[in-house]
Amino acid sequence: MVCFASPKCQRRPLGLVILLTVFFLIVSFQDVFAADWPMYRADEARSGYTPEAFPNQLKLRWVYRAGHPPKPAWETSQRMNFDDAFQPIVMGDVVVFGSSADDKVVAIDAKSGRVRWEFFTEGPVRFAPAGWRDRVFVASDDGCLYALSLGDGRLLWKHRGGPDDRKIVGNGRVISLWPARGGPVVTDDKVYFTAGIWPSDGVYLHALDAESGRVIWTNDHTGGLDMAQPHSGAQAKSGVSAQGYLLAKDERVYVPTGRAVPAVFDRADGQLLYYHLQKNQKRGGSWAMLTDHFLLNSGCLFDQESGDLVSQLGLGSAAALPDGIVRAEGGSLGQYRWADVKVPDRRGELLPQRTMEKVRLIDCERHVLDFIVTGSDVVCGEDGRVCAIDYTRQQNTWWSHEVDGRVLGLAYSNGRLIVSTDWGVVYCFDGEREAGPQAGSSELAGLEPAPDAADVDAAAEIINRTGITEGFCVDLDCGTGGLALELARQTRLHVYAIQSDEKLVAIARRRIEQAGFYGTRVIVLHAESARSSLPKQFANLVVSSRSLTQPMGSSVAEESRRLQRPYGGTICVGGLGRMAVDVRSELAGAGSWTHQNANPANTICSMDELVKGPLEMFWFRDVDFELPNRHGQGPAPLFHRGIMIVGGVDGLCALDAYNGHTMWMVELKGNLGEYDGIHHDVGVGETGSNFCIGDDSVYVKSGETCLRIELTTGRILAEFKTPVSGEATNRAWGYLSYSQGTLYGSVSNEEHRVSPRYELSTLYTESVSLFALDGKTGAVKWRYQPEHSIRNNAITIGGKSLFLVDRPLMMADRVTAPRRDGRHLPLLKPEEISEATLVSLDAATGEIRWKQADDVFATQLAVSEQHGVVLMNYQAVRHSFFKLPTEIGGRIAGLDAATGRRLWDARADYKTRPLIRGDEVIAQGGAWEVQSGKPVAFELNRSYGCGQISASANLMLFRSGTLGYLDLSRQAGTENYGGIRPSCWINAIPAGGLVLVPDGSAQCNCSYQMQAWFALREHE
Repeated sequence: MVCFASPKCQRRPLGLVILLTVFFLIVSFQDVFAADWPMYRADEARSGYTPEAFPNQLKLRWVYRAGHPPKPAWETSQRMNFDDAFQPIVMGDVVVFGSSADDKVVAIDAKSGRVRWEFFTEGPVRFAPAGWRDRVFVASDDGCLYALSLGDGRLLWKHRGGPDDRKIVGNGRVISLWPARGGPVVTDDKVYFTAGIWPSDGVYLHALDAESGRVIWTNDHTGGLDMAQPHSGAQAKSGVSAQGYLLAKDERVYVPTGRAVPAVFDRADGQLLYYHLQKNQKRGGSWAMLTDHFLLNSGCLFDQESGDLVSQLGLGSAAALPDGIVRAEGGSLGQYRWADVKVPDRRGELLPQRTMEKVRLIDCERHVLDFIVTGSDVVCGEDGRVCAIDYTRQQNTWWSHEVDGRVLGLAYSNGRLIVSTDWGVVYCFDGEREAGPQAGSSELAGLEPAPDAADVDAAAEIINRTGITEGFCVDLDCGTGGLALELARQTRLHVYAIQSDEKLVAIARRRIEQAGFYGTRVIVLHAESARSSLPKQFANLVVSSRSLTQPMGSSVAEESRRLQRPYGGTICVGGLGRMAVDVRSELAGAGSWTHQNANPANTICSMDELVKGPLEMFWFRDVDFELPNRHGQGPAPLFHRGIMIVGGVDGLCALDAYNGHTMWMVELKGNLGEYDGIHHDVGVGETGSNFCIGDDSVYVKSGETCLRIELTTGRILAEFKTPVSGEATNRAWGYLSYSQGTLYGSVSNEEHRVSPRYELSTLYTESVSLFALDGKTGAVKWRYQPEHSIRNNAITIGGKSLFLVDRPLMMADRVTAPRRDGRHLPLLKPEEISEATLVSLDAATGEIRWKQADDVFATQLAVSEQHGVVLMNYQAVRHSFFKLPTEIGGRIAGLDAATGRRLWDARADYKTRPLIRGDEVIAQGGAWEVQSGKPVAFELNRSYGCGQISASANLMLFRSGTLGYLDLSRQAGTENYGGIRPSCWINAIPAGGLVLVPDGSAQCNCSYQMQAWFALREHE
């Protein structure tokens, strides 16, 4: 700025003043009109602001249409939406962005729209590149940071973020166990990025020299911090996750942590400065911005130095101006200016405080999805439109243009506006006078290559011989990708093609992309086929293009077997007309979990011998399938023959337990609706589950009907009704179980309702009769009429016997006038509970084997078939929200299954339902020998969380802040798998050699960093 008014200026020659004025105007012009947009939202603060002014008019210059729209990692998440669009940067005359759909980076000439170069990584690219001088830095789900030449896309160097090249299935794709999801940021000639999103598997923050890639420092220890978790009182060994665009300012690096608040590190040495997870119980998200002295995250302003919450602004996009911010407020944009004021404290003393003063409020024509600020204009991204608003003067929309999709990516540089939508369309607008937009396209696009007849025939023979058309396929030694492409054309398989020759990899990628299948259906990885680094036991089908013409080597054959999924995973190799097929059978030592409490015996123990700690991630994903509220204590997931079955609010779904692939979904309107939205009231602990698995079928009950569904396909095979007369008042199906070809059920007492808070119509706990049906035909085998009433919890099946408790209906449990603030009635005294009879029936015929009425106190039964012991106990819970008055607790006993004779009886204070593991009975609060009742030394240290314990031969699973587990084969004590929370009952089961966990946080807003369905395995 030149000061014409000062005496010093007045004494200068007029020519010198003019010369200086012109010079400064030129410099100013260059600063305003030649600024790049080198990072997501312009800079390392992610401000979304540039002082560069808009031209007077904007015209469409070119359009780039990607072959596939973005494939977000977390499609259902509102707090992790960093990859909903391809986010562009601008360096000079080059626009660069990455693709989450086809794993590549694209550079476009900003003037012409011509694709300058493309570069493939080996995983989805979910974040905008970061530009620096002559290069761009790209983070990929393959776990690496790539430094690419801006001029031609050459690889200058790359750095692997994790300790090795192990891979897992993540968000439906094969990726690194440590995906690079800390979007790179560059400042002071250093580039920062992170790898790893699951704290317990390790999270790595790196500072690298931008020129050479040399490591300046690495922080590799913040994933395993023993720290407070989002719920008050929750403690777990579960530290920092990393998902979102990194930010940098002064001495700090800010790392967004998915659904939680960012963690802050020292830029000099990488040491963690603070991470206030528990203090911000429900705050956080992957989007963040630095402004003035503050960090803006999840609609909240935090002090940058301390991380303390300063104020809550509300959710919505924002941009940081030099003197304030602009933020979206519903249908308006608000502009605020920073100001220093003095505010009285509690003692009346005036203290300085930084605050915001509203300057103006601008009404918008449409809902603003995202926006940036350019000089005196706001550029708004909307659904189907981009527009510019003069927010400082006229405050009106002076320019707009219709687009395809929702505008979620914006960049402005050198007079050009770049717009990116969730359809995978990128637009360029500028003020140039030349007319006519040009269409950009991939340099690999072209005519679809003609199929090779040999590949077509080979794919057809593989499909005919194996019958596998869905899931994951691996092609070892894929050559130029012809067979992989044909398998994709003829099936719904996702094919991973492995090739060690880099030139053949390039040819295969080019060929498959031309056909339109790259990334979404076929991925080519550069690796040795004998050591692919692909996840073990994940492939539904393994083939080899090379084996069509020459024998498969022994090392490649061994790799094929390593990849082969249990329970039907198939290898099909060999030449045309002579292919050999190998189908893998069940996994020796693996357990099933076919009922709510593991099995018809209610042992809550799968006796799986394979899964042990320490645990690491095997696969994870987001599933668009609504689960009931975790407080409703809905049914556990089930596992059998390689398939996980999960119950949802309006149906059932089946996932391949070894790769997370959705096998089928069956719509059942209102399926678990009454477990949804309630708060720790009646749940499966009282009612039992509404579905179970028997052999090749899933059985699910609703009302008086039970459906038989084919386990592998989801096809409805039969519909069974409760065997009651047409005039019967009670018709609803109650108890549900399957054993040795027989389906067992009960008829609910529909008058007996026990919820004090909800007028629930089908969550019944007592039954008026018991019956057995043929599991395939539904033909009635037998009926049993109790003398009084049967509690659904007090039925168990072991071997050839069924055991139940027949007790007069306890009216103290019944609620006739529920109210919203209702509470359960006080617990009864032992003498107030009616005497009961324990009954043993022949499970095949329903004939009574024996009865005994000697002090039968149980409300729950389980049986150890191995040791011939029936276990009597009460329900036990870790919370005080709800208990039936008859669930008085404090006692446990074992009876001889053959005679009913009491073997032992013990006073005990246990807080979880006792489980039977081999020759021991275990609960939180004690352990006993199953045959003698002799106490067994057992200690369980468990942090915050209600819910039950599930077990296998070596592992116990429970909530302890995050997912807690106790490995009984090691002396490691309680361990955690962090970043997530289980549900309020059982949703983590050990079976199939894995720990299987659908999302346990349904409708929970607490800031656990992840919300996912996943499977864990023993650490390799």
